[in-house]
Amino acid sequence: MSDITNRNESRPATRSGVDIFLANLKKHAGPSTRGRLIFALDATTSREATWDTACKLQAEMFQEAGRLGSLEMQLVFYRALGECRASRWLSDSAHLAKTMSQIMCRAGQTQIEKILNHAARETKLLKVSALVFIGDALEESPDLVLSAASTLSRLSVPAFMFQEGHDREVEQTFQDIARLTRGAYCRFNPGAARQLAELLRAVAVYATGGLAALADQRSDSAVRLLSQLR
Repeated sequence: MSDITNRNESRPATRSGVDIFLANLKKHAGPSTRGRLIFALDATTSREATWDTACKLQAEMFQEAGRLGSLEMQLVFYRALGECRASRWLSDSAHLAKTMSQIMCRAGQTQIEKILNHAARETKLLKVSALVFIGDALEESPDLVLSAASTLSRLSVPAFMFQEGHDREVEQTFQDIARLTRGAYCRFNPGAARQLAELLRAVAVYATGGLAALADQRSDSAVRLLSQLR
């Protein structure tokens, strides 16, 4: 793990229009054969109860992406006072699962701006297909966070923001990040492992095969994300 330093709902589409919507997407989006996905997590104590679930779900993301092509993933997490770390890029789901299982949640403040800045630096080195972030809080200036999101937008890296819980300020900022980066926002209930698993698998498919591959999924989760992507 390496340290990261900081430098300076919408609703699902209705089923009646899904087929036309997916067909149009497939027409205009070519597939990719390799994806690079940053999987970022809030590892502060408020998320301790769901950390084991997150460890399990990332393995399911790899399994889904493996049906389409190859996917590299980088794990990024923050916790404690200013601690924010990134793994090396991995294509072995077992290795990543082991890495996550060794992380313990610790009290601390959110560092979402740092996550977004890190994703921007990574994609300047080698194109990142998407950023996934899972969190339940926002303790930073929304303006600074959205400024970092605007930078990510200029680099064409969509952010998929998954909110645990119902905090309205968190919801607004997460939605704004998704909108600015042309990504997607979804909220899930604490402990809703199946719901989050389906959403994460859909993102893995997108990171590996693009919009065309996601359109082929035809699942409710795929439609939910596609209705926001543009």
